[in-house]
Amino acid sequence: MLGTSKTRMITADEALPGRDVALEVPDRHVVLGTPLQGPWPEGLEVMYVGMGCFWGAERIFWQTPGVHSTAAGYMGGWTANPTYQETCTAQTGHAEAVQVVYDPAQVSLETLLAAFWENHDPTTANRQGNDVGTQYRSAVFATTDAQLAAAEASRDQYQARLAESGYGQITTQIARASEAGDGQFYYAEDYHQQYLHKNPGGYCNHGFCQVGYAPAGA
Repeated sequence: MLGTSKTRMITADEALPGRDVALEVPDRHVVLGTPLQGPWPEGLEVMYVGMGCFWGAERIFWQTPGVHSTAAGYMGGWTANPTYQETCTAQTGHAEAVQVVYDPAQVSLETLLAAFWENHDPTTANRQGNDVGTQYRSAVFATTDAQLAAAEASRDQYQARLAESGYGQITTQIARASEAGDGQFYYAEDYHQQYLHKNPGGYCNHGFCQVGYAPAGA
């Protein structure tokens, strides 16, 4: 039964209970050398994205100039401080997510959203390639009005680009972070953080997909 239900989003009442104690994570980003957790320097902003497996997704953003810190975690569900094994059951409601902390004076939302859209398939609901389940859903969890508006506008723009090339409808969940599941971002286990830096030959199914995202005015 579990295998056949991984693409069905559970309710809060169905979610695993989780735990009160957060998983331990390192103090600093092993690539960028910046803190993995806030509080963040004044002027920085945070956005959360889901693009399937968080290993490759995190690398895309730590390689983006203007990004201060990234982290792999779980978001959009209800299980408090979930483990990876729990999230893989699809019984937490969480998506594998990446926390992107960035300086808007150095990198635009358009640049970040272009990296998001171009590097996964947003038209496959709860799936990226052979990775199937609600944990692999496409998502943008915004923390500001500007992020939410930009994400929605970029979805419409990219949908038009996809339609021109014969691709289907975008299934991406776009929501306020505070309104997605319990509203919390839970850090993944230490070994998931900057995984592809620690394991250069590790699994990654991210890369340029389908058609390019043309920023407004391009």
